[in-house]
Amino acid sequence: MSTYVAPQTPSAERSRKYRSWAILIVTNLLSLVCLVFVLRGADLGHIWGEMRHMHWRWVLLAIMSDVCVYLLHGWRWQLLLQPIQRIKFAHCVEAIYVGLFANEVLPARAGELIRCFLLSRSTTVPLSVTFASALIERIFDGVWLLACFFFCLQMGKLPGVLLKGGYILGAIIVCCGALLAYGMYAKNQSSCVCFGRPLPRWFTTLIDDLHLIGHSRYLYLSFLVSGAYMLAQILPLYSLVRASSLDVSWMASFTMMVLLRLTSIVPQAPGNLGSFQWVAAQSLIMFGLVAPHAKRFSLILWAVMTLPLIIIGFIALAITGLTMSHLHRQATAAAKDRSN
Repeated sequence: MSTYVAPQTPSAERSRKYRSWAILIVTNLLSLVCLVFVLRGADLGHIWGEMRHMHWRWVLLAIMSDVCVYLLHGWRWQLLLQPIQRIKFAHCVEAIYVGLFANEVLPARAGELIRCFLLSRSTTVPLSVTFASALIERIFDGVWLLACFFFCLQMGKLPGVLLKGGYILGAIIVCCGALLAYGMYAKNQSSCVCFGRPLPRWFTTLIDDLHLIGHSRYLYLSFLVSGAYMLAQILPLYSLVRASSLDVSWMASFTMMVLLRLTSIVPQAPGNLGSFQWVAAQSLIMFGLVAPHAKRFSLILWAVMTLPLIIIGFIALAITGLTMSHLHRQATAAAKDRSN
C-alpha cells in the first residue's frame, strides 16, 4: 500500500530557508569571533621566522600523513558497504576526498551529503544505503572519540566549555548508539507504527538499510578500523609539533586531536576557519606554551592540514568531470527526494 506524502507548503519552505540562513550566519559569526581572538596578540611578525626554522622533513611527514589517513576512512566505508555490494576502494576514496574538498569550501559540512551522493552516483548502491553507512560511521567515530576524551580527562584538565561539550557528546552518543542498535537488530519492531501513526518512508528505508549492514561481520571489522582511523589523526599534529620544535609533550598532540574532532561535530564556517585555530591554540596553552606562540602555530597548523586536502580534493573533483556547484545542487535535490 502506498503512502501519500504531502508536498511542502511555501511557508514551510520559507521557514526552512530562514533556519538555514540563521544557522549559517551564527556559525560564521562564531568562527569570526574565534579568529579575532587568535589574531589578537599573536605577534604575526614572528611567524615567517618560525616557518623558516621548521624541520621540513617533519612538515612533509605531516602533510603525507594528513592526506593518507583518509585511506583508512575509505577502507572503513568499503567494509561497511560490503554486505550490500562490493565497492571499489578507489570509488570510496574518490568520494571521500571530494567530500573533504566540499567541507573546506562550503558551509555546514556539506561534504558529508556530497560524498554519499557521489558514491551512489558512481555505483549502483542506493543513496539511502550510503546515508545509512555514513550514520554508522559517525556513531563509530563518536564512540572512539568519547573513549579518547575520557583518556584526556584522566591525563589533565580541560577547559570548562570543552568539558561540558564532551559530556554532551557522551549523552548523544549513548542515545544514538542505542537507537542504531535497535534499528539494526529489531527491524520488525522498528518498522511499525509510532504512537498510532505510520513512520515516514525515509525512516523505514533507513531502518531496512541499517538492518542489512548491521547483520554482517564486516561491521565489527569496520569498528576496529575506525579506531585506527581516529588514532592515525594524531600523526600529522605530532609531526608538525616536532617540526616546530615546540616544548610540549606528546599528550598535547593527542588532546589537540580530540578537541579538534569534538568541535568539528557542530556546523562551522568553511574549512573550520576560526574554531580550528582557537581550539589548537587553547590546547597548546593548556600544556604550557605561551599564548602568542600557540596562536601563531595554530595558523601554520591550519594551513598545513587544510591546503593539501583542498588540492587533493580539487583533483578528485576534476576526475569526476563535475563542478562543485552542480554536484551540490544534485546532492541536495536527491536528499530532498529521499526525505519526502
